[in-house]
Amino acid sequence: MGNRNGAPVLRDEDLVAFSRSSGLSESQIQDRFDTFIKEHPKGRIDRKSFKKILMTALAHSDHQSKDVDNMEKHIFRIYDTNNDGYIDFIEFMVVYHILSEGSPEEVLMKLFRLFDVNSDGQISKKEMLRLVKDLHGLSSVKESRETLANTAFQEMDTDGDGVVTCNEFVGAVLGEQRVSKMLTMNVIDIFIDI
Repeated sequence: MGNRNGAPVLRDEDLVAFSRSSGLSESQIQDRFDTFIKEHPKGRIDRKSFKKILMTALAHSDHQSKDVDNMEKHIFRIYDTNNDGYIDFIEFMVVYHILSEGSPEEVLMKLFRLFDVNSDGQISKKEMLRLVKDLHGLSSVKESRETLANTAFQEMDTDGDGVVTCNEFVGAVLGEQRVSKMLTMNVIDIFIDI
């Protein structure tokens, strides 16, 4: 993405590259870009705007404000891949495309970023507990947060080294480990509503 006279524009090379990688036509991408810019004239979504989007997505929640506060930082991290505090059109479309058109493995690899709170490439027990606590309001499960976090961690940490890698995460969810799959499905439900 670039700028022309202070206005965000989709560069030809971005258009061509994203068209090749996504399978969308250049005109489809341009239409989505135009819609994105109409809704976000600066060409990017800040945390405050993203929070409003989540408020709409989580309108069904019994504790909407609290759930949005808890989940915003995690979901924002999935989109903001360059960690600049904003979601630009390319970042938004990459996640959208992967979640809507990607293979199960691609979707889970992207969702791994949500669980990897400190972005070090692995999930610690502490990170798992934090995410489970933040997700708990969106789940109908009656088990304690600690029990859920510990069970999910045990399901995922297949080599027993005390951390969960992306491959272990993907394997646990695809292997239909009960708690791992349930947590991931709760997260996917949020994205369906965005």
